[in-house]
Amino acid sequence: MSIRTRKLIGAILLLLLVAVWALLAMAFAQFAFSSPNVLAAMIFYVVAGIGWIFPAMPLIRWMEGGRKR
Repeated sequence: MSIRTRKLIGAILLLLLVAVWALLAMAFAQFAFSSPNVLAAMIFYVVAGIGWIFPAMPLIRWMEGGRKR
């Protein structure tokens, strides 16, 4: 598969990953934080906001074609 095709597929999958991740984080937060605990909510949103990076890293590595840097 050419690098161009990998990047196209990877870009679509990254957009899908971020959208699904955000929807799941919002759905979880809606049920978990029904009472206004501001500190817990802030910690959750920081972790959820950074957390999508870890599943995206193998996808980005695949998009590069497995090249070593």
